[in-house]
Amino acid sequence: MLPLPRHALFKLATSERFEQVVRAIPGGGALAYRLASPYVAGVSADDALATAAELAARGVGSSIDFFGENVSDPVEADRVTDEYVGLAARLAGAPPGTSLSVDLSHIGVDGPAAAVARRLERIARAVPGGSRVQVGAEQAARTDRILDAVITVARAGVSDRSVSATVQANLRRSARDAEVLVQAGVPIRLVKGAYVESPALAHPWGDATDVAFAELAHALHRAGAELSLATHDPVLREALLPAMPGVTVEMLLGVRPADQSSLVARGIPVRLYFPFGDAWFRYAMRRWAESRGAR
Repeated sequence: MLPLPRHALFKLATSERFEQVVRAIPGGGALAYRLASPYVAGVSADDALATAAELAARGVGSSIDFFGENVSDPVEADRVTDEYVGLAARLAGAPPGTSLSVDLSHIGVDGPAAAVARRLERIARAVPGGSRVQVGAEQAARTDRILDAVITVARAGVSDRSVSATVQANLRRSARDAEVLVQAGVPIRLVKGAYVESPALAHPWGDATDVAFAELAHALHRAGAELSLATHDPVLREALLPAMPGVTVEMLLGVRPADQSSLVARGIPVRLYFPFGDAWFRYAMRRWAESRGAR
């Protein structure tokens, strides 16, 4: 069988139709969940908090998300916000520093800007001291909306650095966006970028994106930003860490666990992102696609 190109793998990883076909096959759903289980924390908040406790015992921090995206109904967006607020309250009993991860499309980012900022602020106000809301990156077309919401909440004085932003190194605009976030005092999680974008908007995957990641990391470190390097690329990571003592490395649950253990043993702060909930199929497919190079 010929290997599928990157765009085809990513399309499968985000295809509702493909998920329906797999789930319709007798035993397909159960098999898919067994393949997904290394990457997800289960289906309930209790499962996620138990995972956070297990990781803390190994010296690893957690950033918890629950599945969902592309919510356009404002009533549903408010309901999801209520879920996040309830989960945020439960972090008081979680290991110190356990945080939430939120994609703003899950709380209506394509709707009125004031509404999504209000929802994000509600979540940020609910997290206990020492925790934060880590806002994820999404498609380039949503970047302005996401940045506006993050900066609005950061400037609302909710609490010190209670909201962080994700910057995608492959986007050609990201150096400018990073400057704006640093000026607003927003912590930054730097990723390579997971979405297939137009060449006019993004560097190609490979050396160009790696160079952009390294340049942004150095610029953010020089600017005094609170920075986490979210990459599984050991060559890039090891090239940067010696010049950036104290920087956190963020990885995904189930991906390169030996690297995670090695980093902790070296005294490097590590935080793992993991989601929970029923809508695990396409997330796990994306992890598989990334393992095949579709990143």
